[in-house]
Amino acid sequence: MPEAISAQEATGGLSVRDLSFRYGAKTALDAVSLDVTPGCFCALLGPNGAGKSTLIALLTRLLVAPGGDIRIAGHDLRAAPRRALADLGVVFQQPTLDLNLTVRQNLAYFAALHGLPRAETPGRIDAALDRLGMRERADEKARALNGGHRRRMELARALLHDPKVLLLDEPTVGLDAAARQSITDHVHDLADQGLCVLWTTHLTDEVRDTDHLLVLHQGQILADGITGEIRGDTPLSDWFLSKTAVQA
Repeated sequence: MPEAISAQEATGGLSVRDLSFRYGAKTALDAVSLDVTPGCFCALLGPNGAGKSTLIALLTRLLVAPGGDIRIAGHDLRAAPRRALADLGVVFQQPTLDLNLTVRQNLAYFAALHGLPRAETPGRIDAALDRLGMRERADEKARALNGGHRRRMELARALLHDPKVLLLDEPTVGLDAAARQSITDHVHDLADQGLCVLWTTHLTDEVRDTDHLLVLHQGQILADGITGEIRGDTPLSDWFLSKTAVQA
């Protein structure tokens, strides 16, 4: 049976208990439990194939687990999916933009899908773009933007409905070093402002010593704590490799 959800977990943030998922005979997640509190940047670090994208699919209800418990901002995803998903912002690994629309048109379309009041939409779009330094690009078509600005645009879109929890599935894939650093810094700033952030990655240089770190390998959580405390005197890249290297 899943552990009881505490009062703190019920009021915000993200809580997962005993979450498992299989693709036929292959176990993708094995009794995963985790907590991410409001105002926390949590890095879910794992090699390719660790189960990170499966977890994101379960948290966004693209997949449904046979058991376990997921709570988003206090809402049970199984019992109250609409309420839970209304408090969730997502940046998926694969881009999901209409390149033929402008930045503003992409965001307005998303706002309409979310049922946001039409009168509020322009102000929400401007505020979201301002947070990401994208206001001056609002009337440019998405295809005219470079990879880093497209990612900022997707992040602005994910924030449009003021979610309490933000999920990002390897959001810097394909970006150059400067764009990766910029996006990582922006999202850390959002966490500092009180947002609950779960950031999945296989890149150790995206993780700060002060971040909450979850290490996922072969569908199981290997470590859960503050990055600097977990790695000790060993560089995170070396520590991570020693824990996740495939044995011959």
